[in-house]
Amino acid sequence: MHGTLFLVSVPIGNLEDFTLRGIRVLKEVDLIVCEEYREGKRLLRALDVEKPTVLLNEHEEEEGTEAAMAALRQGKRIALISDAGTPVFSDPGRLLVQRASEAGMRIVPVPGASSLMPALVVSGFSIKEFTFRGFLSVKRDERIRQLRALKTEPRTIVLMDTPYRMEALIKDVADVFGNSRQLCVAMNLTQENERILRGSAVDVLKELKEGEKKAEFVLVISGH
Repeated sequence: MHGTLFLVSVPIGNLEDFTLRGIRVLKEVDLIVCEEYREGKRLLRALDVEKPTVLLNEHEEEEGTEAAMAALRQGKRIALISDAGTPVFSDPGRLLVQRASEAGMRIVPVPGASSLMPALVVSGFSIKEFTFRGFLSVKRDERIRQLRALKTEPRTIVLMDTPYRMEALIKDVADVFGNSRQLCVAMNLTQENERILRGSAVDVLKELKEGEKKAEFVLVISGH
């Protein structure tokens, strides 16, 4: 008898955003698959949850997937969590979901926090239609090429990246888009130091303060 794979969304910063269902599932499963042991254990301690854990990240995806699949074949219930937000969405885990699906396993999404929708709704831009581009290339030449292709996109655009590339990304957006589009940068969403910056790329660069380069962020570019 196969087990069940739960895809459990976790808070993106504020622990109060955890759903009651998400907490219950983590307390009931047999095994928790996490992106990083440190973040996973920190979260579980805060919830007073003690469960065996398996690591599954971009460096350990094959090994973590196999360990999780072995547990599912034994009939165990496992929960996949990311460091923050919804697992699989811009995070590792797709391989596990794919293999569990191919094997006929039961897969249950447990919705919850995500940085995407809060950033979109707080931007004030039209979201009747939008395009999620996610992470652009880490190589600047390729990133510039990708941004130039996006310059003709009429819909609202959503980008994400690691904190230490925030300034470089916005500078590239300024170089490519100039002042033709408005930006909304949502940083540290749901936390006490949450900050929302709006304006052209040039304006946003001027508003960035020292120390904010380590902040988690979502970049929303207005449509035209």
